[in-house]
Amino acid sequence: MSPMSGVRILPSCLQALIVAGSALAAPQTCAEPIEEWKQAPPLDLFLQARSQWGSGAGPILDAISVSWRDAYTPMIVELAIVSPYPETRTLMFRFLRRETGRAFGEDTQRWMQWVWQRPYDPHPEYLAFKRAIYGLIDPRMASFFPEGARSLIRLDEVQWGGVYVNGIPPLDHPEHIRADQAGYLRDNHVVFGLSINGEARAYPKRILAWHEMALDTLGGVEVTLVYCTLCGTAIPYHSVVGGQHRTFGTSGLLYRSNKLMFDHESKSLWSTLLGKPVIGELVGSGLKLEFLPIVTTRWGDWKSRHPDTTALSLNTGHERDYREGRAYRDYFSNDRLMFQVPERDRRLKNKAEILGILLSANEPEAAGEVLAISARFLQKNPVFRTELAGRRLTILTTPAGANRVFDTGDRTFERLLENEQAADDAGTIWRVTEDALVSEDLRLARVPAYRAFWFGWFAQFPETRLIK
Repeated sequence: MSPMSGVRILPSCLQALIVAGSALAAPQTCAEPIEEWKQAPPLDLFLQARSQWGSGAGPILDAISVSWRDAYTPMIVELAIVSPYPETRTLMFRFLRRETGRAFGEDTQRWMQWVWQRPYDPHPEYLAFKRAIYGLIDPRMASFFPEGARSLIRLDEVQWGGVYVNGIPPLDHPEHIRADQAGYLRDNHVVFGLSINGEARAYPKRILAWHEMALDTLGGVEVTLVYCTLCGTAIPYHSVVGGQHRTFGTSGLLYRSNKLMFDHESKSLWSTLLGKPVIGELVGSGLKLEFLPIVTTRWGDWKSRHPDTTALSLNTGHERDYREGRAYRDYFSNDRLMFQVPERDRRLKNKAEILGILLSANEPEAAGEVLAISARFLQKNPVFRTELAGRRLTILTTPAGANRVFDTGDRTFERLLENEQAADDAGTIWRVTEDALVSEDLRLARVPAYRAFWFGWFAQFPETRLIK
């Protein structure tokens, strides 16, 4: 389908008037029926404005102003972003100032933040607009917004992240090596540790930050590991959902500064935080990816616990600077955001790390089911007990900062011991494994949780409870 599919064509008299530079006269002089146009400017007007040089866009913007609503602001902002002419871009922002009374200059993020604080009342053909605009950036993006697609999120909050589809290339079943072969890793290097059916693997942050996704097989299970550098989240999912294997990729689009992934089979866009489709064919299907437990830790700690672990090889098939701390170095070195979000919470710094626990991704708005705990707090409280959605959880944190959450019910744990063990208040000793706390024939299951930057977690879950 062409990115322009579904776009209405302007009445011929309107086209002629715009060419003549007198579009404002259209409602009085056009003999063709334009009542619908009075309710919402034809989509083709917006698209024509983008392709005009400088003052040539003026009459078209004047025509849009006849039935202007502030809710159309995102369309002008997105047009300005993809306009090939700086003069046209400047004219568009002047138009916005005139129509809205707001003076944000050419700061696209400030314009969008203002829009997000307002009720969502999009242009009736906003979906087709998204399809057309993103199709100009990358024709493959048009397929993410098919005609009639359902959306669980505000379309004006879907932003281009500055890269093409899979422009940040996922690792497809990457080469891995034994721990004694991973000489490039130092004990203090950050890794994401994953263990399935007794097979352990370390995914170094220094590699994954350049790829943001790894499609892999571990312990006989197909896994999709998604890492959003902007939000600091590494989340592994089962790749099989609803009995079908889904192959995921990076869409190049963001929602609240968090990457949206897509599955190649349906071209639906998925939330990486929820593991569920939010735009496209699969919305409403009930499909939801299953979380897997992961731990953010140091290579030395992970290797000590799992001497038989493998790690990703530097031989990824891509040329990148995989040295520690090189990827996104400037972004990680300060508290500023690259892409703005509707709301921020000042109880913690934007990029303060938290451990996020979400027990019900099906109804994330449900009160009491979303919890964030400051990583610094957990470092100071290595055995911490809390409740969430009626479940009693215990969080164990190692000196290396690795957090593991277990559903411990009525059992109270008092301290961590050496050799990956913990003791409860009855004196029972439990082994701390990646799947569960284990004592003889008893098992207390691990609860998936993951680290995130505070701003990214709060943007997705503003109702979250915070422990700091």
